[in-house]
Order: sequence, then structure tokens, then C-alpha cells
Amino acid sequence: MAASKKAIENSNRLRYIRALERFHKSMISFLMNSEDMTKERYDKKIDNALKVYSRVEEIALYKGELQDLQKLVKKMIACKESSEDIGNIKEELLYESNQLDKNKNARRYKKDKHSKSKYEDWE
Repeated sequence: MAASKKAIENSNRLRYIRALERFHKSMISFLMNSEDMTKERYDKKIDNALKVYSRVEEIALYKGELQDLQKLVKKMIACKESSEDIGNIKEELLYESNQLDKNKNARRYKKDKHSKSKYEDWE
């Protein structure tokens, strides 16, 4: 039995999201752990990461954090063409990646501010 059109679209979407996350993770790891950062090494790393990313076709994403991830990946690729200092690029990309992680985790770790008052009417 052949897969339905919706199942194929869903698998393509997941493949694209995983490619975005893999690209992002490899680039952030490179930026954080590299001591002697040069523009040439950054460009070479982008080219290597693009090999996997370019195999997957781009799909429209509708979730906010995934759109932010997509924008960050496109910005990383665009930084390859810029003539900006590598220190500024590194600082800017790490900051934006941190903000992206903060937004993801903000939903996950919500604390009840007034947890005691929530149960007062039960007594």
C-alpha cells in the first residue's frame, strides 16, 4: 500500500526540521568550541554543513520557534558572504541561538506563582 500524500508531506516536513536542527547544532558547537576562529574556517564549516542541509527541500513552517530557527540558519549562511569581523559574527549568532533556546524553554518550565492560593477554595 502506497503512503498517503499527507504522510509524505509530514515526513518531508520532519526531515526538513531535523536538517535545520542538525545544521544549527553543528554550527553552534563549532562557534563555542573553536579557539582559533577565522573567517576561512567558518566558511569551510558552513560549506560542510550545507551539504546535508541542501539535500532537503525547504518547506514552509508555521510554528513560531521553528520559523525563528529557520531565520537563524539562513542568517548563519548569509554571514558567510558578509565582510563582517568573525568575532562579531560569533557573538551575534551565539546570542540569537541563546535567545531561541530561552524561548523554547520558557514554555517548558512555567512555575505556578501562587500555588497555595489555587487550593484555598477547596478547604
